[in-house]
Amino acid sequence: MARLGTGIGWRPEIADVVEGMPGIEWVEAVSENLCPGHLPDSLLRLRERGVTVVPHGVSLGLGGAERPDAGRLAALAERAQVLGSPLVTEHIAFVRAGGALTASPPLEAGHLLPVPRTRDALDVLCENVRIAQDSLPVPLAVENIAALVSWPDEELTEGQFLYELADRTGVRLLIDVANLHTNHVNLGADPADALAELPLEAIAYVHVAGGFERDGVWHDSHAHPVPRPVLDILTDLASRVAPPGVLLERDENFPDGDELRGEVEAIRVAVEKGRASRPAATGGRASRTAATPDRAPHPSGSGSGAAADDAVRQRLGLAQAALLSALVAGTPVPEGFDRVRMGVQARALAGKRADVVGRVAPELPVILGARYRPAFLAYAQGCPMTGGYRRDALDFVAHLLRTVPGEIEDPGVRRELREWWLERSGPVPQSTRPGVRLARATRRVLLRR
Repeated sequence: MARLGTGIGWRPEIADVVEGMPGIEWVEAVSENLCPGHLPDSLLRLRERGVTVVPHGVSLGLGGAERPDAGRLAALAERAQVLGSPLVTEHIAFVRAGGALTASPPLEAGHLLPVPRTRDALDVLCENVRIAQDSLPVPLAVENIAALVSWPDEELTEGQFLYELADRTGVRLLIDVANLHTNHVNLGADPADALAELPLEAIAYVHVAGGFERDGVWHDSHAHPVPRPVLDILTDLASRVAPPGVLLERDENFPDGDELRGEVEAIRVAVEKGRASRPAATGGRASRTAATPDRAPHPSGSGSGAAADDAVRQRLGLAQAALLSALVAGTPVPEGFDRVRMGVQARALAGKRADVVGRVAPELPVILGARYRPAFLAYAQGCPMTGGYRRDALDFVAHLLRTVPGEIEDPGVRRELREWWLERSGPVPQSTRPGVRLARATRRVLLRR
């Protein structure tokens, strides 16, 4: 893997700071936020200076039961070509469930959810990764995610799961050390054990990010400073292998330029500390033997690379749909899951929806004022997301316009919401109130006479 060096996640809010930051050799940009024909001037200037730009996808859902969507793959490929990127990255996660495969309503998480570390899920993930690899013009690297909940009856550790994925597909790994810390706090997974089981030579680069702990749960916020335990995991990794690239992620609550530069410098120091302690006998590289976990043979023989059949995909799809429905639609928590942690995750998903919709449609918090967040959270309890966040914003306003007038008493606010909806969606959404529906039906009958 080519050396990337030290980088930072490019975001519009810190574009000027990133451009002026010394020692930044590459940046990563969220793929879904880029329009190939209208790239931000800041990214274009960075490219002209020779700074590498890597598109980082968040919506492909490679760990989902369905095969990857051809349109999403084409969009990711287009961004890699336009940016001249040496690779693209995505996540080992599922982000949607339901639909035709399970004969149930389609649901969107708006978030990266963990894949069960089972043989069935591994078979599906490997086939999905191969489909993606065949569709992309550059190598693919996939990232381990942070989790608040764990699946019952898992068959592999995180390290074993990642090892087999890389071994069977040749995919590169994007190791997020902050996510290893998150899973250590939330799930009891030992970061050192996970690192020891990884095929270190498959690492494409490393993510570093901050978070916060509340009531014994670590939230991977990307909005807080990088804590010492995360830097210590980075040092441990760097003591085992020289990572081709290391990147700071920050998505919200952006500090000033000096603080960002300080975090990047702390990352450099952590890597150098690990490099200094690396055994000289390995020549700076950990051996594959040392990274190889104990692996039980796959009972079906699919460890050799057999494709996942439709029955396997359907089993996984039903399990993922049940989990996602419990998180976003209030259905019963599937057996074996921690109900308390599921509640924490459900509230976090609803809060994230409110935050993102507020950014996608910034007029709504202005129109509704202090009522925006409680109104959205009440809406989210009974209205799962079935499309992207822009669709969610439209559905939220349609929901408000269909409610009893007393819910939004101010006629001026209702008028503004109606105008906002009309500008973006066409005719006023039809009311679902029984009396209005009866009146519409009566009019249709009278007109037919």
